Amino acid sequence: MTSPSLPSSVLGEENVEDFSSRLCCTCGVPIPPNPANMCVACLRTQVDISEGIPKQVTVHFCKQCERYLQPPASWVQCALESRELLALCLKKIKSSMTKVRLIDAGFLWTEPHSKRIKMKVTIQKEVMNGAILQQVFVVEFVVQYQMCDDCHRVEAKDFWKAVVQVRQKTAHKKTFYYLEQLILKHKLHQNALNIKEIHEGIDFYYGSKQHAQKMVDFLQCTVPCRSKTSQRLISHDIHSNTYNYKSTFSMEIVPVCKDNVVCLSPRLAQSLGNMGQVCVCIRVTSTIHLIDPNTLQISEVDGNTYWRNPFSSLCNPRQLEEFIVMDIDIIRDQKLGAGAGMRSNKHTLAEVWVQKTSEMDTNQQYHCRTFLGHLLNIGDLVLGFDFANSNVNDEYLNKMNPHHVPDVVLIKKSYDRTRRVKRRNWKLQEMDRDREGMDTDDERQYQDFLEDLEEDEALRKNVNIYRDASKIPVESDTDDDGAPRISLVEMLEELSLTDATGGEGADMMTE
Repeated sequence: MTSPSLPSSVLGEENVEDFSSRLCCTCGVPIPPNPANMCVACLRTQVDISEGIPKQVTVHFCKQCERYLQPPASWVQCALESRELLALCLKKIKSSMTKVRLIDAGFLWTEPHSKRIKMKVTIQKEVMNGAILQQVFVVEFVVQYQMCDDCHRVEAKDFWKAVVQVRQKTAHKKTFYYLEQLILKHKLHQNALNIKEIHEGIDFYYGSKQHAQKMVDFLQCTVPCRSKTSQRLISHDIHSNTYNYKSTFSMEIVPVCKDNVVCLSPRLAQSLGNMGQVCVCIRVTSTIHLIDPNTLQISEVDGNTYWRNPFSSLCNPRQLEEFIVMDIDIIRDQKLGAGAGMRSNKHTLAEVWVQKTSEMDTNQQYHCRTFLGHLLNIGDLVLGFDFANSNVNDEYLNKMNPHHVPDVVLIKKSYDRTRRVKRRNWKLQEMDRDREGMDTDDERQYQDFLEDLEEDEALRKNVNIYRDASKIPVESDTDDDGAPRISLVEMLEELSLTDATGGEGADMMTE
């Protein structure tokens, strides 16, 4: 490779006072003075500073995960013509460049599907009589496909080193649906070899214990739970004293879901600000959010507090009955006793008289207090739990004074589900998983979770909600029953907002 004559500063002469030309000692061409007394062309014929540097090198690329092999055994994610890929390529030829000085390196454009990466390298080296020669050459990297170890495990499907077993002993899966959305949002499912849904929980299989431990740490920060760890010896190399284990992480989530009625122990109720023992769970995030329907007191119970003072749900969603509001009276300026905790500002305390919709032919009415005073009006339908006509076997409830146990605990206002589904123009993502022993009630439970997202703004802050382009909601005056809805501002776009004609309407929407 030839190049024009370099200035004297590059060829190594420090002080040049005489600018008269000299003749090359080999070819006789006039050149500026330099220590070698040779022109660049003749000097290159005598010395090749790129000798020993390979001009063609092989790099290994995994098609499944799109990562490059960085010797000896690590795989790194690199985009084409990125700094990371440039550093990886230079490391491949670094051992052969110990006697030269690297000046510059950069990529030359090649077709993305050509399996070739070309890099332009500029080097310098001191040659005859202290002269410094600079040379530019091209190194070609040939991309060869090789499956990495992680992708081997994924393809094997049965090969795993750690499993995280998440369980919750409840009749409803609201907490699992919420947990699924958090995992999708933080992309923690990508490292799993397989996800299997079974009765009362989900199993996550991983190829390394570190990925499983990362999932365990995430669960402990996201939902109230406790964990147990065990491991089983698979093989042992007596020569190198190495062991191969399969690890199992068992995660148990507290058996309380949203809209559950619970009865606290007297000791726990007193520690939470002298709350009533009968409370309603209004939300389950990293803690259990409880509200007292008689005083509007609210409190949070974390996982450690729950396992020291456990309590269970008194009813499941199937036991909720539908009531109609016959009369309502808002309670204002409620005075709390000494040592009372915080009160909710989002709810309104009220006294209501309700009647079961299944007993409209009788005069049986029930009186109770509720925290839904801001939502209920006379004639509205509401779901609640009937304590007066139910047989509940609970340790703390049986020891309570019967006069302190309410006849009815109202849980949530009831809306027409058919109308809500019809005008719902959003959707959620789901994890790809194997399902075993699915219950026919899962669809109804999933609809309950979607309705909870519409009703609870704090709950959906941690969930990615996407606009559903396949559904066009039909609006009419008769459909507006006051049911809560999710605004367009809270939705993420999975579609491009463009006009069907692609004309001026599209420009207006993108401005």
